[in-house]
Amino acid sequence: MAGTKIIATNRQARRDYDILDHVEAGLVLRGSEVKSLREAKVQLADAYARIDGGEAWLVGLHIAPWRTAATHSGHDPERRRKLLLHRDEIERLRARLDQERLTMVPLSLYFKDGRAKVELALAKPRRKGDKRQAIAARDARREAEQAIGRALKGRE
Repeated sequence: MAGTKIIATNRQARRDYDILDHVEAGLVLRGSEVKSLREAKVQLADAYARIDGGEAWLVGLHIAPWRTAATHSGHDPERRRKLLLHRDEIERLRARLDQERLTMVPLSLYFKDGRAKVELALAKPRRKGDKRQAIAARDARREAEQAIGRALKGRE
């Protein structure tokens, strides 16, 4: 995409959850956090989003302190960060989360036209057996694609 720079992705989320829907949200950040993001000093693995009091929050996102920031003007690496969503989007997400017993996990963090964005997924957790089935299906699909590729290459 033009004007998009990916900072971090959460590959583990795609393995541990069935992704049902995607939402893009902005983040409320401090200056030192933005500078750390530009250096990709971030970890998404343990992060999740929640809705409290009509506002969406990203919890567990670790943004390392910027290396030259002063201690008094720096930031807490583990603080909750507010997500920027429209009120009707928040209500729609809250309804789906409550009715379908889903969770919101961040899939990727990126800059889009200079603004920090996070791609959130409404997801259902997979059980251990579900993970194995998903891995087996992915491997079978990959082998089939390779066999088709070899067959097409042989005809040329």
